[in-house]
This record gives sequence, C-alpha cells and structure tokens, in this order.
Amino acid sequence: MAIKKQFTKTKSLCKVTFSIAAKEAQSAAVIGDFNNWNTQEGTLTKLKNGTFKGIFDLPKDATFEFKYLIDGVYLNEPEADGFKWNSYAGAENSVLELYN
Repeated sequence: MAIKKQFTKTKSLCKVTFSIAAKEAQSAAVIGDFNNWNTQEGTLTKLKNGTFKGIFDLPKDATFEFKYLIDGVYLNEPEADGFKWNSYAGAENSVLELYN
C-alpha cells in the first residue's frame, strides 16, 4: 500500500495517488470524507501486476479520513499520516494530511 502526494504551485489542489496490492481481489476503492465515503467516486483501477491504483485531485491545506474497501473488506493504509478513532464506524480510520 502506498500514498504519493504531488503538490502543485499554481493550483490549490494536490494530486494524490493511492495504490494497494491486491492480486486476488475483484474490486477496490478508496473512500473517505473527500468523496463522501462513496465507493463509486473512489473506484481504483486494477493494473496487470495486481495493484489497484487511482489518482485524485484533492484540496490542499486539509486533513481527510479514509479507508480502502477491497472486495467488501475495509482496510487502513499503514503508511497513512496518522490514524483517528471514528465512533460512527467503531474503528480507526487512516488520516491523510495535505499541507505543503
């Protein structure tokens, strides 16, 4: 699993690449408060090597909670900027910080 952040100088956005290795999985998505926890908006594309990947333009100077959804199973990103307890989910969420 990995997160790559590419800050732009001229825009108030950050290109964030989410990738997760899941060779046996049929579907994967990244869901969070940046896409209203909507799996359709967070769909990741499966590459030939079995990694799911997606690039999203997210607002800079913000913090987001998120999770991966792999074949119906929620997973955190071990390389996240942090983790935050979410009482609604009854579990920790990964945290993404986009401060340049």
